Amino acid sequence: MSAEPHARNPDDDRPSLTCIVLQRGDAVRVYPIGVLDTATVPVLERQLQEVREAGFRRLIVDLGGLSFMDSTGLRFALKWAEAAGHHGFEISFVPGGPAVQRVFEVTGTSGQLPFIRS
Repeated sequence: MSAEPHARNPDDDRPSLTCIVLQRGDAVRVYPIGVLDTATVPVLERQLQEVREAGFRRLIVDLGGLSFMDSTGLRFALKWAEAAGHHGFEISFVPGGPAVQRVFEVTGTSGQLPFIRS
């Protein structure tokens, strides 16, 4: 399984968020690459919904490819972690770079999310 949906910045021809999806056994790893903000969260949201609808119950979101994430990305992660508990699937997150992880640290939410090492 491999897909690359993306959102485009209206002022630029390059995608501002691309998702690469790789199946590994019974898990799906989603790699968002670029900027995760209000304009692009729907791209990642749609991608995770698609893998859930395909029947996958183990999701890994690797934040390592993000150059920026705002509070919308934080709300996205918290929402999906909560949904996993209610809907019988697993989700975990591979930490992003310092700028991305700072969002979790500053808000005190890093302990509320299932972070794993890649």
